[in-house]
Amino acid sequence: MSDKIQWVYSSPNNRQLRDRYNQWAKDYERDLTETFGRPNREPIVDLTLKYVPQNALILDAGAGTGTMGQWLHKEGYDNLVGIDLSPGMLAEAQKKHVYTQLRQMILGEPLDFPTSTFDAVTACGVFTYGHAPSHSFDELIRVTKPEGYIIFTLRPNFYESSDFKDKMTDLETQGKWTLTERGDKYQAEPKGQPDLYLQTWVYQTQFTGQTPRQI
Repeated sequence: MSDKIQWVYSSPNNRQLRDRYNQWAKDYERDLTETFGRPNREPIVDLTLKYVPQNALILDAGAGTGTMGQWLHKEGYDNLVGIDLSPGMLAEAQKKHVYTQLRQMILGEPLDFPTSTFDAVTACGVFTYGHAPSHSFDELIRVTKPEGYIIFTLRPNFYESSDFKDKMTDLETQGKWTLTERGDKYQAEPKGQPDLYLQTWVYQTQFTGQTPRQI
């Protein structure tokens, strides 16, 4: 199973990453839950509840098989839009019937949404080795309304060793967003990778003087 993780993480480009997730899609949730001990619900859900009202329009960025959407839907969030680079993963997410829209898009590339569309963005397990790059945040900020929230998980060691720390700090210096909360570290896959920890970051976007557009 660890070989499969490495196989995905070592994808040299987005096309390979998409194809490998397509192949893994049907077994993905079972593998993470049974083999790696993925939590039944991660802290990102509670932090979303803390800051985002239930009637909010939320973009689940890197939705995968829809686990995040399922968690949010159980908490009363019904206005969920999901995007992912893998059609196979999106097909599994569709089976959960918790999204109003599911669309294939790639984080790090322009997103096909108007500026200031969403009240909030969530991204669970998306920003990691060989996956969505740090400049994905530029588009996520663009499609989020002023004073909306962008809530995502990161490995603390990846944050320190990659360009994410500098990018996130730079966006704050530019006045694009403000750090609202940084959650506690938690074990993400205690059975399979006991040394893998995640933290949840909550940023609030800032008003830039642009007139919000309606979707």
